[in-house]
Amino acid sequence: MSRFKAVIFDLDGVLTDTAHYHYLAWKRLAESLQLPFDQAYNEQLKGIDRMGSLELILAQGRRSYTAQEKLALAEQKNQHYQTLIADMTPADLLPGAVAALQRVRAAGLGIALASVSKNAATVLERLGITGHFDYVVDAAAIARGKPDPEIFLTAAQALGVAPADCLGVEDAVAGVAAIKAAGMTALGIGHPFVLTRADVVITSLADFNLAAY
Repeated sequence: MSRFKAVIFDLDGVLTDTAHYHYLAWKRLAESLQLPFDQAYNEQLKGIDRMGSLELILAQGRRSYTAQEKLALAEQKNQHYQTLIADMTPADLLPGAVAALQRVRAAGLGIALASVSKNAATVLERLGITGHFDYVVDAAAIARGKPDPEIFLTAAQALGVAPADCLGVEDAVAGVAAIKAAGMTALGIGHPFVLTRADVVITSLADFNLAAY
C-alpha cells in the first residue's frame, strides 16, 4: 500500500528524453543570433519554460529585444523543435516509464503530468501514453513556471488530492524545488549530488518502487 493518493510526473527527462531535441532547437536559434550555446549552458535551461529559457540565452548578448521580437524568436525555436519531435514513437520512452505508470494505476492512485512544455500533449500522443493520465498540466495552463509550485498545485487540485498526499517525480533542480514548494514529496530522477532537495533520488524509472517512498 502506498501512503500517497496521487503521483505527478514531469515529462522531459523522466518519461522520455526530449532534452536533446530542445538543445538542438535552442542551439540553432542561438547560433542564428551569434550567441554562444553549448551543452553546459543548456543545463541551465533544464526545467525552465520556453520564455524563461529564451531570456537566459539572450542575456549572453548585448542587444535588447522587444516583447514582440522575443515572442517571434520563441516561436521560431518551437517550430524547429516540433519538426524534430515529429518522428517520436513509443520506442522513445525511457526505461521503466510504462511500468511505473502501470504500477501507479494498479495501486489505485491518481496520475497527472506536470510539464512546462506546451508540446506535452503532442509528445504524449507520439509516445502512446496519453491514456495513462487523468490530467495534464502544461505551460499553457499556468502563469508561472518552475520553480514556482503552481504547476504541481494545479495538478493536485485537478485530481482532487491534497498536496501532502502527492508524490512528484522530477529530473530537474527547478522541478524538485517546485515540488517541495508545493508541499509534496519529491522523487528525483538523476544524481543525488545534483538533486539535493529531493526526498529520494533514483537513476531512472527502471528503479521505481512506489512502496519505498
